[in-house]
Amino acid sequence: MLGSITPQCCPGRVNFHCHTTCSDGSLRPEQLARQAIALGLEHLAVTDHHAIAAHTAVAEVFAAAAARGEAVPTLWRGVEISCLLEGCLVHVLALGFDSDHPSLHPYLQGCSVVGPALRAGAVLEAIRQANGLALLAHPARYRLPFQRLIAAAAELGFDGAEAWYDYGMQPTWQPTPVVCEAIARDLRRRGLLCSSGTDTHGLELRGR
Repeated sequence: MLGSITPQCCPGRVNFHCHTTCSDGSLRPEQLARQAIALGLEHLAVTDHHAIAAHTAVAEVFAAAAARGEAVPTLWRGVEISCLLEGCLVHVLALGFDSDHPSLHPYLQGCSVVGPALRAGAVLEAIRQANGLALLAHPARYRLPFQRLIAAAAELGFDGAEAWYDYGMQPTWQPTPVVCEAIARDLRRRGLLCSSGTDTHGLELRGR
């Protein structure tokens, strides 16, 4: 799925970046799950900061809806992890990982780690050991240019980045022109995956 994402996929078909009350979001996991079903999403990853507690609650809502014959999204396990890349504090989206693998446990305690484990290489290795994908979140939101950060992430072995993102934080999500297109071109040139998500923190899954 991540190999075929276009600017039109979010927020109606896929959402690989959103938050619940399990970190700094406003929607309870059950509320987010019901909105995802109502939107007709095909794929969803809840990516709370350093927490995966929402996954079980969302999965239960999806299972109950599926038992009633409703179409439900494919649920990906996800988490957003802080790390240092090129000396810059960035966020990494880990997707599809084995939550029981001990490598990720230090990063799932509700807050950022400190010391050597905060380095991007260490975070990447932990995600890799847990059989997950590592994506640089919203590359154009940091103090360093996205070109430099994507290059550094690619050199380390990241799987991709969030190409399509609403940097303008519109009421209804829409990718920001020019910058998102430039990020997508950079990622494709490097053979990396392009992801997309609303980064929802509010009460509507269609926006941030």
